[in-house]
Amino acid sequence: MNILFSSSEVCPLIKTGGLADVTYNLPRALKNLHHSVRVIIPAYQSVLNKIDHKYKLLKTVQLEQHTIRILETQIAPSGLKVWLVDCAPYFDRPGNPYINEQGQDWTDNALRFGFFCKVVAMIAANQIKLKWRAEIVHCNDWQTGLVPVYLENYYLKNTTKMKKPKTIFTIHNLAYQGLFPYKSFQKLGLPDHLWSYKKLEYYGQLSFIKGGLVFADKINTVSPTYVKEILTPEFACGLEGLLRYRQHDLIGIINGIDDNEWNPAKDTHLSKSYSIKTLSEKIKNKGALQQKFQLPQLVGKQKIPLLLGMVSRLSEQKGLDLLLDSITEIIKLPIQLVILGSGEARYETALAQAAKKYPDKIHVSLGYDEVLAHQIIAGADCFLMPSLYEPCGLTQLYSLRYGTLPLVRAVGGLADTVTDVIDETIANKTANGFIFNDATASALHSAIERALFIFQNKTLWKALQRSGMQQDFSWKTRAKQYLQLYQQ
Repeated sequence: MNILFSSSEVCPLIKTGGLADVTYNLPRALKNLHHSVRVIIPAYQSVLNKIDHKYKLLKTVQLEQHTIRILETQIAPSGLKVWLVDCAPYFDRPGNPYINEQGQDWTDNALRFGFFCKVVAMIAANQIKLKWRAEIVHCNDWQTGLVPVYLENYYLKNTTKMKKPKTIFTIHNLAYQGLFPYKSFQKLGLPDHLWSYKKLEYYGQLSFIKGGLVFADKINTVSPTYVKEILTPEFACGLEGLLRYRQHDLIGIINGIDDNEWNPAKDTHLSKSYSIKTLSEKIKNKGALQQKFQLPQLVGKQKIPLLLGMVSRLSEQKGLDLLLDSITEIIKLPIQLVILGSGEARYETALAQAAKKYPDKIHVSLGYDEVLAHQIIAGADCFLMPSLYEPCGLTQLYSLRYGTLPLVRAVGGLADTVTDVIDETIANKTANGFIFNDATASALHSAIERALFIFQNKTLWKALQRSGMQQDFSWKTRAKQYLQLYQQ
């Protein structure tokens, strides 16, 4: 099967979040299952610099008074082919894909990603005459939402014997919708009939994500529970009506993880590697983490039993208010907390102040450090994710693989991947973490107390660790589920 995977970012060329991981690992897994895959992204300045201009020119074409080049590079060692849409006026600029160096959205984002979508559609419709033809076009998030729109419009306007490629649109986070004023719709030259609440108009604005939700043949999101959630007003961000209308075409598939990169038996970032057979070695990573951040292993004559870890974007979505509201009660417990993350200034400031106030209990590292992320996930006893919503989540999957029990709120992919410790799940050996339901500081505090109580039972704790480590979250398994969706 020929699959064109359209995205605004892909690891390791350009990454701002989990989308880039998915855009690399899923196509790679599909390639390993002997399918022909191309990933297509914009040729950002930073991407061309990173590949040191090592690429092959596939085609040069004129479009809307712009000269664009379609370039091909490969990601080693997988050999995954990546096509780059090189249009200097839109993509040859500093900053990240969406914001400038001052942290503000590029003012022409609608035109930039609208243009990218049009080029992807032209390639998919074989208008550019490359020596490869897509059967499936897999679009991801709002930045590619207009690809199905342009494809549909092309086939309505043109008589062609060529079979139209089918389209899949994946929602990674419905909160980001690509909303722009009506003038952006006009500048993109979209047909007037698309300006309708049934198509691209959303309360007087152009909605890129509606393009994917209305026009794609199939829609999927990144966990079965998130599918149910986005059919409700609480989680749908105003799109519940459209999603209910399309729900027969909507499916949830949990994200996978790179089980080579995230493997405690081979992880070179750790003080001591370990596996399910050598689980007793894991504690050496806990000691190393405490030593690294000068967190005492003894307070008086009492050992600190439970080390909580958190690696997260610091935003309201991640439940930081629940944590901050419960800090004064949590630090009374025999626990320590290590946090790595960056994000909203108010959360960075509040967490830094808490760490300064309770240096024996809390350490906060602001920013992102890949090595430290691995060390926290391996060294912690529990991994904290009190999210208000979480379409899938990846770090709880990493922590399960590392025998670090997730402590999460029952939303989205967290509810689908973490099984709460109760009598029934202990008996059938499926329990692997701790779940709380209410988005309150007291509910989070109670869950930590429950984890602390269970931690005293070392035999049970090791059984819970093994339960998580035995689960298969590999991309190979997920890729097979996506293939079933493509075949539909």
